[in-house]
Amino acid sequence: MSSTTHRTARSSEIEVFADVACPFTHVGLRRFVERRTELGRRDVTLRVRAWPLEIVNGQTLDPHFIAEEVADIRNQVAPTLFEQFAEDAFPASSLPALTVAAAAYERDLALGERVSLALRDLLFEHGVDIADTAVLHRLAAEHDVPVDLADTRSVLDDHAEGVARGVIGSPHFFTPAGGFFCPSLDVHRDAAGHLRITADTSGFDQFLTTCFE
Repeated sequence: MSSTTHRTARSSEIEVFADVACPFTHVGLRRFVERRTELGRRDVTLRVRAWPLEIVNGQTLDPHFIAEEVADIRNQVAPTLFEQFAEDAFPASSLPALTVAAAAYERDLALGERVSLALRDLLFEHGVDIADTAVLHRLAAEHDVPVDLADTRSVLDDHAEGVARGVIGSPHFFTPAGGFFCPSLDVHRDAAGHLRITADTSGFDQFLTTCFE
């Protein structure tokens, strides 16, 4: 068996601490999955851990603020994403959705990834409120994931582990080479306070090399 064949057959896991309601994470995960598909590396799977920003910041996310970020992201780097995002459907809390994702990961790594990505697609691509219990129970049933939405222990455990491991924001990836914060985008505010976003091509390529080598 050649070394290339052996590498393709090996299962790998890339961890990322992130909030399900973080638009920058949605871009990063989408780009990771697109490149993984291009490379034919389905053996590399994402384990998306909870980094609940409402706990990190001590307050829930502001829908209007997130809508402004979404508009900036679309206008500056991702015009094909967030087409049906709806500010009035932004979740009051991300904890229930993060709980569903954690329950899916308890069943299976690949299942957890599918559910985690599906939740983000519902919110950012279809304008669905992912704090709606009916929405979450329906998604969990579709993926055969038993879940108690009130049991947030896994989410809180992820947050505690993220703190211990030095997570600095959403998304923060961990690869065999170390940590990468928001590797697909360069995000900063200019002197006037306006959000400036560019694609971090070199940083993203460096990150991907550590994921797929």
